[in-house]
Amino acid sequence: MKNSEKYLSLNAMTRFKDKNGNYLFSADKEAVSSYLEEYIKPNTMAFNSLSEKIDYLIANDYYDEAVLNLYRREFILQLFEKAYEKEFTFLNFMGALKFYNAYALKTDDAKYFLENFEDRVAMNALFLANGDETFALSLLDDIISNKFQPATPTFLNAGKKRRGEFISCYLLRVEDNMESISRGISTSLQLSKRGGGVALCLTNLREFGAPIKGIKNQSTGIVPVMKLLEDSFSYANQLGQRQGAGAVYLSAHHPEVLKFLDTKRENADEKIRIKSLSLGLVIPDITFQLAKDNKEMALFSPYDVERVYGKPMSDISITEEYEALVANDDITKTYISARKLFQMIAELHFESGYPYILFEDTVNERNPHKKKGRIVMSNLCSEIAQVSTMSEFSEDLSFTKIGEDICCNLGSINIAKAMDDAEHFESLIEHSIRSLDSVSRSSDLDSAPSIKKGNHNNHAVGLGAMNLHGFLATNHIYYDSKEAVEFTDLFFYAMAFYAFKASQKLAQTHGAFDGFKDSSFADGSYFEKYISEEIVPQSEKIKALFDSYHFHLPTRAEWLQLVEDIKETGIANAHLMAVAPTGSISYLSSCTPSLQPVVSPVEVRKEGKIGRVYVPSYKIDNDNYVYYQQGAYEVGPEPIINIVAAAQKHVDQAISLTLFMTDKATTRDLNRAYIHAFKEKCASIYYVRVRQDTLEGSELYDQDELIDNLGESYAELCEACMI
Repeated sequence: MKNSEKYLSLNAMTRFKDKNGNYLFSADKEAVSSYLEEYIKPNTMAFNSLSEKIDYLIANDYYDEAVLNLYRREFILQLFEKAYEKEFTFLNFMGALKFYNAYALKTDDAKYFLENFEDRVAMNALFLANGDETFALSLLDDIISNKFQPATPTFLNAGKKRRGEFISCYLLRVEDNMESISRGISTSLQLSKRGGGVALCLTNLREFGAPIKGIKNQSTGIVPVMKLLEDSFSYANQLGQRQGAGAVYLSAHHPEVLKFLDTKRENADEKIRIKSLSLGLVIPDITFQLAKDNKEMALFSPYDVERVYGKPMSDISITEEYEALVANDDITKTYISARKLFQMIAELHFESGYPYILFEDTVNERNPHKKKGRIVMSNLCSEIAQVSTMSEFSEDLSFTKIGEDICCNLGSINIAKAMDDAEHFESLIEHSIRSLDSVSRSSDLDSAPSIKKGNHNNHAVGLGAMNLHGFLATNHIYYDSKEAVEFTDLFFYAMAFYAFKASQKLAQTHGAFDGFKDSSFADGSYFEKYISEEIVPQSEKIKALFDSYHFHLPTRAEWLQLVEDIKETGIANAHLMAVAPTGSISYLSSCTPSLQPVVSPVEVRKEGKIGRVYVPSYKIDNDNYVYYQQGAYEVGPEPIINIVAAAQKHVDQAISLTLFMTDKATTRDLNRAYIHAFKEKCASIYYVRVRQDTLEGSELYDQDELIDNLGESYAELCEACMI
């Protein structure tokens, strides 16, 4: 496959203006056409008919015949034909590039493409509908119109014979014994080769120098375990399509917390330096209080805590037990400055973007499954917040007690596309929840028995959303406005209602998830905030906006009825919503990522051997450009936190919250952002990105070079338009 230069040059033209001062955003659409015609079409395997193509893909082990056998052959052909009739087009060049580079099925020698976007959508609809022809047709429409997008593992693997799993992420507890550590590493290898990101909680591991079998100063601590995990994730990947990725979470009150953070220092000793493993800190309320009061904070030996309390440190509320832990002479403790810890976190964020932060008490206050246990960690993108329970092992690593570990099945709706078809918003959310539920009931998790048990008992899903900034900008609403926060609040309020309604409907078929009766869903207390008062738009602008789209906001009476229905039948899924970063799928859908603002009106990305690719914002034009002009770095962290906090009120898990800081920011600015996110009841902070100044002209194509690359006819056009 040879690359053409024309589509790259056309794509680069989006950064220039014509003689009237208007940006040449239309050039990016020309780039899409050029790319498909000059590069994709010649390198796509041709077939005489659709039927011949499907037969070939089955016979050569590309498509899974078991999925196709759920349907009549006539219907399969009808579904594919309907997909082609939609005349799908990529909104921008990056969407097309992302699809063909990362998602489209290729021949084993990678010389030819075997799928276009319509084919991949059709196979997703067939897989997710699990034999239901009517549902498959509805799903096809939802996905091909970009209203719903399954997460990468699902969209990539659905319907393929040789594939990874469909699940985005896995979370594993690790207990303070060699069997649990060994099992955690081996399970991480198994899950990583199937394409999921894996996070592990290390809070319960005894610290460096702790006793082993009563002999003091024997434990080597958590860093060697981190090293083993990093090597494991580097080794295992999904056929080279998705690199292995892992994260480890640790309580801020673990004795090795400073060493844990030091592993990400650029100048760290190679013996402890962690390069590719992601780090997450679990921070309770007490840590913020101690920092506020400028007090020393105690770090508690997990070995002693478990010996005294009879349960692992992660299963104890550090905030509630702090004074008792400090007063207990049987628990070894050391002290550091709480403010020094936050200073170090901020320094490390500037250096590496890590650690992720999970606000421990915030997520546990919201936890609808308190009787089952505590939320002790999050995942690789910090949007999962679920309870896990301890497993126990024999010496041969077989289970003597299978606990519940976590997996989550993710997908996102496109806010702008959902609003455009507001009349069918309820059915969109129902189809999306049903699709994610289908993934939870179709995945093979035999390699990880504790995750299999957790999935079987909970069928947890995480429906999220993307393209918030795209919707706001195309409706002439500034991202950092009160109206943006109010819209976000009400949109997720409605989304939550229909998600619970969809899960209640699924419970009529599948029954309620195991443990429903012990959850705060069962007695209705979880829904108190929705049934205590009528929720309506407060500003005339947002009221007019919802009215103009004919978007129905659920009433208090509707909530009251739904809560009664849930009490009677239950819900099928222990968790329903989580907002992921949507990096890859937002590029695929040519929309703005997650709930965050764009980094610039035209983003510059480096894509492998291709080099720089210019990504115009969703439906950007010279009319709405000003609403994209203030990007993530310009608006700063506070408006982003306010948006996320508004959505978080209605999201039962967490939201990937990325903070963007300019190179002028200080550690003090970052600490203000942590405190603001904490006070606004955000569940987590995912990543901190710091913008560095680039060399002047380093991201610009030479105008004459562009014209030369485009050829004679395009050159004439450019010369007429360019300044």
